[in-house]
Amino acid sequence: MSDELILVVEDEEDIQELLEYALTNAGFRVDVTDRGEEALELVDENNPDLVVLDLMLPGLDGLEVCRRLKQNDRTRHLPVIILTAKGEEEDIIAGFNAGADDYVNKPFSPKVLLARVAAVLRRSADSRPDAEGAVAYGEMRLHPGRFEVHVDGQPVTLTHTEFRILQFLLSRPGWVFSRNQIVKAVHGDDYPVTGRSIDVQVASLRKKLGDAAQYITTIRGVGYKLGE
Repeated sequence: MSDELILVVEDEEDIQELLEYALTNAGFRVDVTDRGEEALELVDENNPDLVVLDLMLPGLDGLEVCRRLKQNDRTRHLPVIILTAKGEEEDIIAGFNAGADDYVNKPFSPKVLLARVAAVLRRSADSRPDAEGAVAYGEMRLHPGRFEVHVDGQPVTLTHTEFRILQFLLSRPGWVFSRNQIVKAVHGDDYPVTGRSIDVQVASLRKKLGDAAQYITTIRGVGYKLGE
């Protein structure tokens, strides 16, 4: 049985009830609201472990709720699963760009959603810094202070740029970063590096990571994210 608190933000009463029933049966504690503004208040008050978020809400919409959570240093690591009827490619890209950790279309299978919740919670726990400040994801472990990366316990030698790219992606699992965002994060503003150069660096990074390269996902037309 799990004791994590899940915040459900959904304005359709029947879906609210379905989600609350499924999550409670799976052992989670559940908070429910139908408004984006109240969702932000509940996050502050109750510190949930994950948010299941509809996009089409009265007042503050789901995308803006997600953006505010991910832009706030206190809540940026809070996992968000978008659950919506908006399933076009541009909607999905917008959701990931807002910081969503996963995106599930309606109609949905409660069993599949529960599996997604478990997977996102697991990834979130794996990506938190440990007592030494290292960050783990799957079989990867990155130590910023020591400039070290290990995969399955074996050291991986990376260039400075490759290390910084991986560190940046690890900072927000599930978040989709454009090539320009990666350039700025790694090299700073006005650095003469093109998006194509980032593609080359990511390709080299993937090669060195071996099987762990599967976690670096290309989002067509946007950039890259760290996620299954």
